[in-house]
Amino acid sequence: MASDINYQDGPDLSRRDESPAEDEPIHSPASLRQTEYERIGGRTGSSFSQTIIHLLKGNIGTGLLGLPLAVKNAGLVVGPLSLLALGIVAVHCMNLLVKCAHHLSAKMGKPFLSYGDAVEYGMENVSWLSRHSLWGRRVVNLFLNVTQLGFCCVYFVFLSDNVKQVVETANVTTVNCHNNETAVIVPSYDSRLYMLFFLPFIIVLVFIRNLKYLVPLSFVANISMCVSLVLIYYYCLTNIPYPINLPLAGRGVDYPLFFGTAIFAFEGIGVVLPLENKMQNPRNFTTVLYLGMGIVTTLYITLGTIGYIGFGEHIRGSITLNLPLCWLYQTVKLLYSFGIYITYALQFYVSAEILIPPAVARCGPRWALMVDLGIRVALVGLTCALAILIPELDLVISLVGSVSSSALALIIPPLLQILTFHNEDMKLWVMVKDIGISLIGFVGFVAGTYISIQEIVARNSSRHNGTHLQLL
Repeated sequence: MASDINYQDGPDLSRRDESPAEDEPIHSPASLRQTEYERIGGRTGSSFSQTIIHLLKGNIGTGLLGLPLAVKNAGLVVGPLSLLALGIVAVHCMNLLVKCAHHLSAKMGKPFLSYGDAVEYGMENVSWLSRHSLWGRRVVNLFLNVTQLGFCCVYFVFLSDNVKQVVETANVTTVNCHNNETAVIVPSYDSRLYMLFFLPFIIVLVFIRNLKYLVPLSFVANISMCVSLVLIYYYCLTNIPYPINLPLAGRGVDYPLFFGTAIFAFEGIGVVLPLENKMQNPRNFTTVLYLGMGIVTTLYITLGTIGYIGFGEHIRGSITLNLPLCWLYQTVKLLYSFGIYITYALQFYVSAEILIPPAVARCGPRWALMVDLGIRVALVGLTCALAILIPELDLVISLVGSVSSSALALIIPPLLQILTFHNEDMKLWVMVKDIGISLIGFVGFVAGTYISIQEIVARNSSRHNGTHLQLL
């Protein structure tokens, strides 16, 4: 579920105290000193519990449903352990991002910094990088756009796959949910035609330019997704086979696919700073972060593990595609699909707010609305076209995760800490640790991207060869 936070909200925080290092604060003479967080205009904003809910929503989406396949690629033991390790590292990097933003906002006299702001000001701390600091913001915005539009591509594939399965199995759908037998489906249209069917409905949805008008739909979507997840967990927990005869470790060549899918699931890095900015008491955000992401990581590990155990080698790119062909679980697929449909607009909003304002500013007021709507149509069309080119849900998730999520969640935050504190008695072991995390993220970035593209090419070739044989 995507967060319904407005990424362009005005600043809420005034000066902050810093805790730049991991073990003790570093006192910078240029920093603004204060022992308490304060909020401009009083203590208004999200409460502790509301912030946790937003954090959960920002990290629970289609990536969660793909984790059983990720565990299959890593193995029954290696998969969950890798998810735990990746969760710890990802949350640590989120915390680094918050600490760096605190320190830089105080140093620059800014009440709030976005992810791009933090990287730009961090690069200004290094003399030979200061001239190119603007490129830091641009690179972050590029990865944010790739990530958010990548999510939108995944949503197109998810919607088409799940609705297609419901349509094709409608004639064999029963009220008996205890058996998950293989059924003879009635072939319908290609999944890519379903994507084209959804295209006009999604275009109409993104024409809603103010998020407040999406609040009622977002509320219903969140309820439907929550109900669906409860039923998915219930089915997985009550249908664990015995004995369990699955490999404890997967093939090494498949591990990059695990990495891409798993890091894609940790999709909340973009909401961390806006969430902290909107809290009534930002001093408690670290507690919110660790508690909320602890819950998220637990959900990831449990569903990934029990989903793989329940469906074994037959697990698919989304666990919803493995559910029994009974009306209850067919309804689950439709409910989750509705939630993803509404979530598309929320994820799309982030890229729209980055790309549309500069374009509108270059044209006159007479053409502003037309340019705005035209860009929205073009971006939706782009995500649909990319989804049609790669109609494999698991590979799209892995590719997006490897390319952009790894950069935003693992590579950039540790490097940002080095840029921010390298001239303030930064301990050597901290620098070594940051470089190590970034290198791990970079290796995952390269290997995951390469293997994902290789698999995409192989499957497309196989599909084309199969189509050619059928024509013959």
